[in-house]
Amino acid sequence: MSNIRITKQFSFETGHALYGYDGKCRNVHGHSYKLSVTVVGNPISDTSHVKFGMVIDFGDLKKIVKEEIVDVFDHATVFNKNTPHVELAKELSDRGHSVLLVNYQPTSEMMVIDFAGKIKARLPKNIQLHSLKLQETATSYAEWFASEN
Repeated sequence: MSNIRITKQFSFETGHALYGYDGKCRNVHGHSYKLSVTVVGNPISDTSHVKFGMVIDFGDLKKIVKEEIVDVFDHATVFNKNTPHVELAKELSDRGHSVLLVNYQPTSEMMVIDFAGKIKARLPKNIQLHSLKLQETATSYAEWFASEN
């Protein structure tokens, strides 16, 4: 049977600020992120299997990514918890805002690494994460490829 790649796309709104950065992104701001998740595997060949012909049900992949990424990051503001932004995060959280504190600078590059680990941990053993593409703006994105990691 052939290895086949399938891709599911997601979108979510997230705010962040880059502590110590020398440009505009040091300010709290947001993006309409688009995340493409590509997995690879063999289509199920058992004709009696309810998922016959599928690598993974798109609905099953959607459930994983929504639970691990979209539902967590959508309409949240992300800060590096190892910076003074933790004070701003506490203030926002105390006022009822959704705030995420992470162990990294919340750039697209670092977010896509985080997302890869979370998604890989939830995939069935016969399915491999092939790549992720996290688009921050219409012209800017970060990509992660399993073959390079």
